[in-house]
Amino acid sequence: MAQAILLADVENLGERGTAVDVAPGYLRNFLIPRKLAQPATAGALEEAQRRMEAAERAAEARVAREAEAAGLLSKTVLTIHERAGEDGHLFGSVGPQQIVDALRDARDLRIDKRKVRLDQPLRELGTFMVEIDLGDDNVAAVKTIISEEK
Repeated sequence: MAQAILLADVENLGERGTAVDVAPGYLRNFLIPRKLAQPATAGALEEAQRRMEAAERAAEARVAREAEAAGLLSKTVLTIHERAGEDGHLFGSVGPQQIVDALRDARDLRIDKRKVRLDQPLRELGTFMVEIDLGDDNVAAVKTIISEEK
């Protein structure tokens, strides 16, 4: 058996960065030409270990940033001014893009508009709780006030 370090996830074999035992022909004729694995040398094993540790540190940092952003967003109150009729209905609507723009102006946060959870655009004056998905089960509720433009 030959030992190989997987460069990508391989079905029924293992995940990226793991060292596995495979047949020499399988390694030489299938895995290496497709850039799915490399032979496991002492240097390659150390490099794979460093990559895995760096990926873990990056994931921990990302989770910390998301938690910090969720805390900041839960304290945020957005005020969006729109034109409305006498009955309180907006002439247009407030959608995810307007909410993301207001967040960028208020807190200087860059959030993708696809992360804003709205069943449908907001079409009335009032106060709404808008959920923003930050990933890894981090959801922040942002209080959004839609008031009439003067």
